[in-house]
Amino acid sequence: MMETVLAPEHDLGPLDGPVAVFGGPVSNLQATRAALAAAEAHGVPPARTICTGDVVAYCADPQATADAVRGAGVHTVMGNCEESLGERADDCGCNFAAGSACDALSGAWYAHADRHLTGDARAWMRGLPRVLRFRLGGARWAAIHGSPTRINEWVFASTDPASKRTWLRALGVDAILGGHAGIPFAHDLGDGLWVNAGSVGMPANDGTRRGWYALLTPGKAGVWVELNALSYDHPGAAARLRVEGLPEAYARALETGRWPSADVLPAAEREQAGVALPDTQTLRWALAAEAAR
Repeated sequence: MMETVLAPEHDLGPLDGPVAVFGGPVSNLQATRAALAAAEAHGVPPARTICTGDVVAYCADPQATADAVRGAGVHTVMGNCEESLGERADDCGCNFAAGSACDALSGAWYAHADRHLTGDARAWMRGLPRVLRFRLGGARWAAIHGSPTRINEWVFASTDPASKRTWLRALGVDAILGGHAGIPFAHDLGDGLWVNAGSVGMPANDGTRRGWYALLTPGKAGVWVELNALSYDHPGAAARLRVEGLPEAYARALETGRWPSADVLPAAEREQAGVALPDTQTLRWALAAEAAR
């Protein structure tokens, strides 16, 4: 039996040019500003820029980061952090295993974010769509946070392709932009596509201090997917964590490019931990029917 698809939704309709995608600003103001500047440098306006959620999380500047994303006018999907903070829940709802290192660390940053967010910011979070639909390159796309049925689902490159296909069918789309998992990938399923732009505010656990974003460029032969590394003022972001007395583990993560814990990672992603990703990863993708022409 198919689970209920997350709601509410918003449909952007057809988009007529390149689309910039970033996820996981995670209260990292320096990285967020760099991501917005990167979209502008590519000539992508806010109307074609998408954030896949978790605007506020691990780092030091929750209100300023929410203000930056909101003020830029980009389209934003509700993440589990927006859901929890918007509703004043007791915890972040990140789907960390009970008793894990990340579960233990989450209490400090969540309390920090909860103290600093205004009621207006929480109202904005509550009003965000959980599914953002659009058309690009002849295909139907949806931007979500975790999976279509669970806002905090961990979906990685190694996640079972059958599950990804099921989620594509649940939304009735050809391609999904996901967030939450924090490691960039583009998985061509043959009959569909799953893209995660990674996180701008936390490294990809690859031993480098970069964030990540994606650029989707439509053309006659489908869509060119680029996963791009993002350099930013990581020393400044780490210093802000220390000034605010937040967990040292997250400041070290910004400086070393390694996560505080691998608890959430499947075996394949654990094996790749500390292995630097290429600065740019590219994939030309087209619907099977279009590719055959």
